[in-house]
Amino acid sequence: MSQRVLRAVFAREEDLLPAVRELRARRYEIADIHVPYAVHGLDRAAGLRAARVSWVGATFAFAAAFGIMAFQVWTSAVSWPLDVGGKPFASHPSFVPATFEMGVLLGGLGAVAALLVAARLYPGKRVELVHPRVTDDRFVVTLAETDAAFDAAATWALCERLGAVEVLEDLMAEERR
Repeated sequence: MSQRVLRAVFAREEDLLPAVRELRARRYEIADIHVPYAVHGLDRAAGLRAARVSWVGATFAFAAAFGIMAFQVWTSAVSWPLDVGGKPFASHPSFVPATFEMGVLLGGLGAVAALLVAARLYPGKRVELVHPRVTDDRFVVTLAETDAAFDAAATWALCERLGAVEVLEDLMAEERR
């Protein structure tokens, strides 16, 4: 399924933030925003919710910590109990370093894996830039045409009035989103 979109290209960060706020206030659907570097306050201006990648990372970390702790208790107390200097078989303080290390390792790997899945990044994926200079010095706001009442000419004029140096019309395939 294809969808028509308008891409408003801005030259400066100072023009981008007020434009995004104005477009959201007018109830336009912002499909995507492409910027060459992180822009402070853009997530709030675009109305994005907090990322869940940190929750996924924490879940992986706690699961790994629980798993390695259970493994250490099983190996030292159940599978191969050794009496070393009269210490108890399941000496939990000695398990802390490995538990911490595995929690950090698998938490980080899980967060990276979740980020790659959420961003649909995979080896061999072809990169399609929305504008040739978006990785250099341009900021691109992609507005989705939500219904038949979408007035492309009025939206085009609004974007130019908000400071867009260029407005492009494009068909966006669903698999590219």
